[in-house]
Amino acid sequence: MTFTTQAWNTITPIIDAIERHPFVTALGDGSLPRPTFDYYMAQDAAYLHDYSRMLALAASQAQQADESLFWAGSSQTANSVERTLHASYLGADPNAMKIVASPTCTAYTSWQAMQAASGSYPQLVASLLPCFWIYEYVGQHLLRSAGNLEGHPYQDWIATYADPEFAKSCATARSITDRCCDPLTGAEAEAAMHAFVTSSRYEWMFWDAAWRVEEWPV
Repeated sequence: MTFTTQAWNTITPIIDAIERHPFVTALGDGSLPRPTFDYYMAQDAAYLHDYSRMLALAASQAQQADESLFWAGSSQTANSVERTLHASYLGADPNAMKIVASPTCTAYTSWQAMQAASGSYPQLVASLLPCFWIYEYVGQHLLRSAGNLEGHPYQDWIATYADPEFAKSCATARSITDRCCDPLTGAEAEAAMHAFVTSSRYEWMFWDAAWRVEEWPV
């Protein structure tokens, strides 16, 4: 069994919880209040700013040229293509906005930075994969649920993550993860799996924070 097969089986309860989360269901049927969605998009922009840096670090740690090129390209995409998506909803370039990252957003990006600092390339890659894979899954799930996106208030968001090109990127990320994580044994394998599962938990927490419009308590 490959690392990614085992990893996805492990997070089945998390995926089920994501599908049932009111933010995701409301996003899918179009009933999500626009202010809640705008809050989410602002937080996502803050997240992607740091996530793109972690992707660049993965590119610098990769030992194979194709892997380095993939992570570097993904970093650029996070900074350009998805920024355009955010700007289309927020009405401004997120980089020009004063966005205060929420506690959950800060915790998630800090967690990934810890994996980057660990010196373990497989551990870092495993922590980055859920952002690819779970978004692809949710995009496809919402597309199937919504059917025809014409007139849907969040059609651009759903179409972005249900796009076949994004699916190709996700497949490449999974392939790279298997390539570097399949040979791991013992404590190293456990650490990589823990990195993947924890990031997957943060994915659920990120949508939950958006649903609650989470703010710093003090």
